[in-house]
Amino acid sequence: MDKNDILQKIEKYKLQHYKKYGFNRVGIFGSFTRNTATGLSDIDIIVEQIKPDLFILGTIKDDLEHELGIKVDIIRLRDGMSDFLRRRIEQEAIYV
Repeated sequence: MDKNDILQKIEKYKLQHYKKYGFNRVGIFGSFTRNTATGLSDIDIIVEQIKPDLFILGTIKDDLEHELGIKVDIIRLRDGMSDFLRRRIEQEAIYV
Protein backbone atom coordinates (compact mmCIF):
# COMPACT_ATOMS: atom_id res chain seq x y z
CA MET A 1 0.00 0.00 0.00
CA ASP A 2 1.41 3.39 -0.91
CA LYS A 3 0.88 6.87 0.50
CA ASN A 4 -1.88 7.77 -1.97
CA ASP A 5 -3.87 4.61 -1.20
CA ILE A 6 -3.59 5.35 2.52
CA LEU A 7 -4.68 8.97 2.09
CA GLN A 8 -7.68 7.95 -0.02
CA LYS A 9 -8.85 5.43 2.57
CA ILE A 10 -8.36 7.88 5.43
CA GLU A 11 -10.23 10.59 3.54
CA LYS A 12 -13.12 8.22 2.89
CA TYR A 13 -13.17 7.28 6.59
CA LYS A 14 -13.08 10.94 7.62
CA LEU A 15 -15.97 11.84 5.32
CA GLN A 16 -18.05 8.95 6.67
CA HIS A 17 -17.36 9.69 10.33
CA TYR A 18 -16.43 13.37 10.75
CA LYS A 19 -19.74 14.37 12.33
CA LYS A 20 -19.86 11.35 14.61
CA TYR A 21 -16.27 11.78 15.87
CA GLY A 22 -15.88 15.56 15.54
CA PHE A 23 -12.79 15.67 13.32
CA ASN A 24 -11.18 18.99 12.57
CA ARG A 25 -8.27 17.40 10.71
CA VAL A 26 -6.96 13.92 10.03
CA GLY A 27 -3.70 13.08 8.31
CA ILE A 28 -0.56 11.01 8.22
CA PHE A 29 3.03 11.75 9.14
CA GLY A 30 6.18 9.71 9.59
CA SER A 31 7.73 7.15 7.27
CA PHE A 32 4.86 7.07 4.77
CA THR A 33 5.04 10.84 4.20
CA ARG A 34 8.85 10.70 3.98
CA ASN A 35 8.66 7.77 1.51
CA THR A 36 10.87 5.68 3.80
CA ALA A 37 8.25 3.11 4.86
CA THR A 38 9.18 -0.56 4.79
CA GLY A 39 7.09 -3.70 5.03
CA LEU A 40 7.45 -3.45 8.82
CA SER A 41 6.30 0.17 9.07
CA ASP A 42 3.14 1.23 10.82
CA ILE A 43 1.08 4.22 9.76
CA ASP A 44 1.35 7.32 11.94
CA ILE A 45 -2.01 9.11 12.06
CA ILE A 46 -2.59 12.60 13.42
CA VAL A 47 -6.09 13.57 14.53
CA GLU A 48 -7.40 16.93 15.66
CA GLN A 49 -10.83 16.68 17.27
CA ILE A 50 -13.36 19.28 18.29
CA LYS A 51 -14.03 17.34 21.52
CA PRO A 52 -11.06 15.17 22.52
CA ASP A 53 -12.09 11.69 23.66
CA LEU A 54 -9.72 8.75 24.30
CA PHE A 55 -12.46 6.17 23.74
CA ILE A 56 -13.15 7.63 20.31
CA LEU A 57 -9.42 7.65 19.50
CA GLY A 58 -9.28 3.94 20.32
CA THR A 59 -12.25 3.29 18.07
CA ILE A 60 -10.68 5.30 15.23
CA LYS A 61 -7.42 3.36 15.65
CA ASP A 62 -9.20 0.00 15.50
CA ASP A 63 -11.33 1.07 12.52
CA LEU A 64 -8.34 2.32 10.52
CA GLU A 65 -6.23 -0.75 11.29
CA HIS A 66 -9.07 -2.88 9.97
CA GLU A 67 -9.61 -0.66 6.91
CA LEU A 68 -5.91 -0.32 6.04
CA GLY A 69 -4.74 -3.78 7.09
CA ILE A 70 -1.68 -2.22 8.76
CA LYS A 71 -0.87 -1.35 12.37
CA VAL A 72 -1.74 2.27 13.14
CA ASP A 73 -0.26 4.63 15.72
CA ILE A 74 -2.58 7.54 16.41
CA ILE A 75 -1.70 10.86 18.03
CA ARG A 76 -4.09 13.64 18.92
CA LEU A 77 -2.87 17.12 18.02
CA ARG A 78 -3.42 19.16 21.16
CA ASP A 79 -2.31 22.09 23.26
CA GLY A 80 0.39 21.18 25.73
CA MET A 81 2.06 18.52 23.59
CA SER A 82 5.82 18.62 23.14
CA ASP A 83 6.87 21.56 20.95
CA PHE A 84 9.43 19.31 19.23
CA LEU A 85 6.81 16.68 18.41
CA ARG A 86 4.26 19.26 17.26
CA ARG A 87 6.78 20.94 14.91
CA ARG A 88 7.88 17.60 13.48
CA ILE A 89 4.32 16.48 12.87
CA GLU A 90 3.34 19.81 11.29
CA GLN A 91 6.38 19.70 8.97
CA GLU A 92 5.62 16.16 7.78
CA ALA A 93 1.84 15.92 8.00
CA ILE A 94 -0.35 15.44 4.97
CA TYR A 95 -3.98 16.14 5.86
CA VAL A 96 -7.06 14.89 4.04
